[in-house]
Amino acid sequence: MQETKSRVKRSYTSCGELNAGNIGDTVTIKGWVNRRRDHGGLIFLDLRDRYGITQVVANPENAPEAHRTAEGVRGEFVLAVTGEVGRRPEGTENPNMATGEIEVVVSTIDVLNPSKTPPFYVNEESDVDESLRLRYRYLDIRHPRMQRNLRIRHQAVKFIRDYLDDRDFLEIETPIMVKSTPEGARDYVVPSRLYPGEFYALPQSPQQLKQLLMISGVDRYYQIARCFRDEDLRADRQPEFTQLDLEMSFVDREEVLELTEGLFREMFKQIAEKPLQQTTFPRMSYHDSILRYGTDKPDVRFGLEISDVSQVIQDSEFGVFANTVSSGGVVRGFAIPGRAEIPRSQVDALTEAAQGFGAKGLVWIGLESGENGLAARSPIAKFLSDGEVRGLADATGASAGDLMLFVADAEDRAAEVLGRLRNHVAEQYNLIDESVHAFVWILDFPLFEWDEDAQRWDAAHHPFTSPMDEDIPYLDSDPGRVRAKSYDLVLDGYELGSGSIRIHDRSIQNRMFGLLGYSEEQVEARFGHLLRAFEYGAPPHGGIAPGIDRTIMLLAGEQNIREVIAFPKNQSGQDLLMGAPSPIEPEQLDELHLQLNLPPEPDEENS
Repeated sequence: MQETKSRVKRSYTSCGELNAGNIGDTVTIKGWVNRRRDHGGLIFLDLRDRYGITQVVANPENAPEAHRTAEGVRGEFVLAVTGEVGRRPEGTENPNMATGEIEVVVSTIDVLNPSKTPPFYVNEESDVDESLRLRYRYLDIRHPRMQRNLRIRHQAVKFIRDYLDDRDFLEIETPIMVKSTPEGARDYVVPSRLYPGEFYALPQSPQQLKQLLMISGVDRYYQIARCFRDEDLRADRQPEFTQLDLEMSFVDREEVLELTEGLFREMFKQIAEKPLQQTTFPRMSYHDSILRYGTDKPDVRFGLEISDVSQVIQDSEFGVFANTVSSGGVVRGFAIPGRAEIPRSQVDALTEAAQGFGAKGLVWIGLESGENGLAARSPIAKFLSDGEVRGLADATGASAGDLMLFVADAEDRAAEVLGRLRNHVAEQYNLIDESVHAFVWILDFPLFEWDEDAQRWDAAHHPFTSPMDEDIPYLDSDPGRVRAKSYDLVLDGYELGSGSIRIHDRSIQNRMFGLLGYSEEQVEARFGHLLRAFEYGAPPHGGIAPGIDRTIMLLAGEQNIREVIAFPKNQSGQDLLMGAPSPIEPEQLDELHLQLNLPPEPDEENS
């Protein structure tokens, strides 16, 4: 992807804007040497900047001094080249380049800065260790793929700002140093020099601040917000990340969904290289998502929907199935089209994968055409009646030639295993339609989750999420039954953003904190400022916070959000470019009234 011709007036010409219309012009271009070719007389240099590449040619007969300079030039040297734009000789044109019809015949070359030999090739796609790339990130960003990714990020954020500005939103910045009110991941904390022993926290999100803005009469707020969470990292997670924080007053769930859906539909229409599978985003309940896909962030670009077959085989002669159902568990599975004849080695590999996901085992049944309809090819075939085989096929939508996979376990374990196995199978057999993007809304989440270890209820989303009005009577009597006015936006199997209609009534908020096990003292210390604000005319309000990094990752077709962040941390949370985290001077610790209590070194523990 190449940038459009620059609209900016410069004292020089960019490397991507010259074409046949400039033939005969004298120009100066500046950039990095992308490639050098010495043909024994003529020296060709490809000069690169973020707008493109222009070929320049140094001829010893026309410009001997410039030619001598070109002889000493190497890759990544920074040059200023002046010369006349000419047409490339017939047969040497490059139709894949915007500047492919022309070249600049050099009159002068000025080396603005030489370069050492880079630790990896900047001008070509190669398999470079990520640690090396992050250590030399300023070189890595020169690569066309990184330039493209950062350009997509800019375009998406600009689109968001323009879209929301047209709909009366105000962009308002909230503080980076706030009060620590831990109710989710661990906070990053900042010690105060002026108040010894006291700390600021870096915000996990501006949740309470945006609610306070709604109480302040700012009815439509957004922010491209920097957020911080001290949690274990993975490919789609960073310790510091960016989200679109968005909140509105006097809205219900439908209005938030409508605005968010319109924003993402138009953004992907303008920026994404792939179309949307559906321009109206499907909706499903949390319960249906877990049942059909085994997860609350389903990838709906392929089938393999999970079915519950417990009723079909509850009286089966196969003891594993019957005993699981009789003890309160479930039997669930899905069918893989056209895979009934896969080799036993592949079946064993699928079983091993399922066990790696937490399954006790995996039952497979290949369907074949038989005298009485369908016949089963499986180690458990002798335990299944013809009616049970037909029932399993009907439940999973399978037919002759398909392979059915089943897991028998507790409901939550079966869902998790099959959800992960479903994704594994889709990747293994290339069943995902990679030509499209697929959004889906997940609604009607439970308000609470039971923490078995702590023997208490936790907020499934966060403690400021409003319960469904009709479920409020169950808050005290049956908290597990209460549904939340929350919603998740899912894209291609990734949770893109979560949101909810918030609690704006102090009495409901107090009941929520009580159910979560907070004492009155804890509530006052952590949330007193918000509860007091509720007493001064808090409007109904709600919003959503989609992740910018994940959005750009999917727009750019990357598998890792580090590829769409200019200066990310590695998977261990380290900044390899600047060497952070790092020790600080003893004088700084003294100023902050801090003493270190470091764990002993390994050799000290063993001594």
